[in-house]
Amino acid sequence: MTRPNVVLILTDDHAAHAIGAYGSVVNTTPRIDEIAEAGALVENCFATNSLCSPSRASILTGTYSHINGVTTLVTPIDASQPSFVSQLKDAGYRTAIVGKWHMGDGDGHNPQGFDYWDVLIEQGEYVDPTFLTAGGLRTEKGYATDLITDLALRWLESLQGDEPWCVLIWHKAPHRPWQPAERHADLYREPIAVPRTWEDDYSTRTSSARRGAMRIAEHLNAEDLKAEPPAGLSYEDEALWKYQRYMEDYLRCVEAVDENVGRVTDWLRARGELDDTLVMYASDQGFFLGDHGWFDKRFMYEESIRMPLVMSYPRQISAGIRHKGIVTNVDFARTILDAAGVKASARMQGRTFLPDLRGTTAASDTPDGFYYRYWEHDDVFHRAPAHYGYRTAHHKLIYFYNDGLGLPGTGTFTYPGEWELYDLDADPDELLNVASDPAYADVFAAMRLALRAAQSEVGDEPHPSEPPLGTLR
Repeated sequence: MTRPNVVLILTDDHAAHAIGAYGSVVNTTPRIDEIAEAGALVENCFATNSLCSPSRASILTGTYSHINGVTTLVTPIDASQPSFVSQLKDAGYRTAIVGKWHMGDGDGHNPQGFDYWDVLIEQGEYVDPTFLTAGGLRTEKGYATDLITDLALRWLESLQGDEPWCVLIWHKAPHRPWQPAERHADLYREPIAVPRTWEDDYSTRTSSARRGAMRIAEHLNAEDLKAEPPAGLSYEDEALWKYQRYMEDYLRCVEAVDENVGRVTDWLRARGELDDTLVMYASDQGFFLGDHGWFDKRFMYEESIRMPLVMSYPRQISAGIRHKGIVTNVDFARTILDAAGVKASARMQGRTFLPDLRGTTAASDTPDGFYYRYWEHDDVFHRAPAHYGYRTAHHKLIYFYNDGLGLPGTGTFTYPGEWELYDLDADPDELLNVASDPAYADVFAAMRLALRAAQSEVGDEPHPSEPPLGTLR
């Protein structure tokens, strides 16, 4: 078997609904769409912890947050643990990462398992960013999205010999503060339509969800928007003004990403290597684009957890596939190793979904749902509460356990744990929490059992505040 080259382009906070191939109504992404057209679009790819560092760690190691140790933004990775990159390297691949690492910086936390690494410091800067290599720090003049691509292609062009290679091109964009390239400053001047859930009043959500500080109307500031709102606007009109400014810059950042994705695929095509390369484009999680009046992520709601994933590898993946099964970021590692014919570490928890794309997976081997856990409780920026849950194709159950809100050492919680249940068939926008609806009592009970089983399967445990099975409170 010919061993493919591997390109994994990963962005930060790029919502699937801001990609043309996923049906975006706010922008176009022709170069990302080309990958989907040449191969597969995964319709239901999800982050198992919708936060930058944890998701990147799960992608790299093929493990859940509580296994790889990166549960929050401030828990650095032990970079010596097995990853799909270290296993490719051991199998003779040449390996590199360029761009956003963001899993701890400094001694002991720098990338390992790479022949070459050249990474931003923490979040990094959009303009004239500082990069870190084994040789130290330096500043590169230019726009980060362009520079990251430049450096990745420069490494590829330096390679000699026929051994396969793997390069991770991990962008900062379109992460906050959404600073676009100067060449895109005039894009998206026309009014951008608000999403259909813009006026969600959270009336059926728990108090846990309502405590989140990510409302565009109230929590985007002048620094984010690069301007002060015009004086004299009503609350509603100021919220719409903020939404327009936010979306303009967000989509301008995506524009540079799309151009640079095209630079990579053009480079491969020009050298005749596209057919022998597994090209994957994804984001580390989803993002709220005014959905429910929010920006940011963290919550186990669809816009936050849904990751875009398009991929091509003409030698093994037919063109034009739309895969509807459930895939998670924990599955990336085994899938990449499967494509390369490299045995995965037994520690890896995900599954390869490459057979799904080939149409060779038995229905009994496809997952019914997936387990999610957000660990970073009550962060200083967005006050998002810790929670876990289980999502199937039809329902979603979320438990907000409100850790740390009680008296230390007493086991008494100021706020009790709270449940949310959504019928994704009847309510795909997740506007109606039916956890307390008697009509859904059987569904609630079944989902609790499924949640407990999924939690146990991945080696996690329920929070002490969760009531015993068979009870609601």
